[in-house]
Amino acid sequence: MGVIEYGDFDVLTFDCYGTLIDWESGLVAATRFQLGDAVAGHSDEDLIAAFAAVEHEAEVPYKTYREVLALSLRGMGARLGFAVSDAEAAGFGASVGQWPAFPDSAEALRRLQERFKLAVITNCDDDLFAQSERRLGVSFDYVITAQQAGTYKPDQASFLLAFERIEEPRERILHVAQSLFHDHVPAKALGMTSVWIDRRQGRGGGASMDADAHPDATFPSMAAFADDAVPA
Repeated sequence: MGVIEYGDFDVLTFDCYGTLIDWESGLVAATRFQLGDAVAGHSDEDLIAAFAAVEHEAEVPYKTYREVLALSLRGMGARLGFAVSDAEAAGFGASVGQWPAFPDSAEALRRLQERFKLAVITNCDDDLFAQSERRLGVSFDYVITAQQAGTYKPDQASFLLAFERIEEPRERILHVAQSLFHDHVPAKALGMTSVWIDRRQGRGGGASMDADAHPDATFPSMAAFADDAVPA
């Protein structure tokens, strides 16, 4: 699990999708809603793996996350053999606000906010994240999006923008995230202490590509992390 000295930190920065919002369930539900019978023969893991294989390429060069998702659905179709209409691609791109929060996220964030300032560093558009923030039931003290940075993690620009905006030295900031590829690789390269919320519990990278990273501590859920950081 690892041991974190929480007194060393004043701010928690979070990844949103995969850590706080269940993006895999959201992606699968949106794909099935848009494509229906065309994807009935594919398992949820088939769809998740196909998304992971195409999303990062769709993010370069920078475009809005709506556009990234639309391109990703087309890429999934090319890999799995289904056609995607313009309307289906656009519907998938707008689906982020419908993705559910993990059941433990809102309560964990509420508890953590009693002790720490909360920030989010997210690969998303401003307006789409605002919909997710409402689902999480908290107001983050700092919001850094890919739209603001003009690039997507694992590029370090979003982290550097967070360092500029957060009114604490970077060594007082603890990064909390699920994706090794998008978050822990750049966070560790920048010298941050990081906590892995291992939502997939040994089932691989899922909708995020696999990566070799070494977080300082690991928890299976946000609830477990909050129990450790803010004991009852």
